[in-house]
Amino acid sequence: MVTAAHVWEALKGVSDPEYPLSIVDLGLVYDVRVHDGVVQIDVTLTSIGCPAIDMITSDVHSAVSAVPGVTDVRIEVVWSPPWTKDRITERGWKVLGMYGVAH
Repeated sequence: MVTAAHVWEALKGVSDPEYPLSIVDLGLVYDVRVHDGVVQIDVTLTSIGCPAIDMITSDVHSAVSAVPGVTDVRIEVVWSPPWTKDRITERGWKVLGMYGVAH
């Protein structure tokens, strides 16, 4: 039986194409809900005009579809609340720091 924890783990493997981080560490995943194998994921992007929207949603769909027990993946891109750098995890800041990105 698939759980939200399984989905979150799969999402940690989805990288943002602009940063050397997972979308989880960037704080782009707002919510994960699972019901009878159907997964609903709310994600955001760092900006409304983000050119990577199709790539990220495709990668999310592929990663989550591979989780045993998942029968359907529904992804909603949301803009409220807006993404801010405060959503980046501690691990995310450590990785960004290695690339010279300051807090």
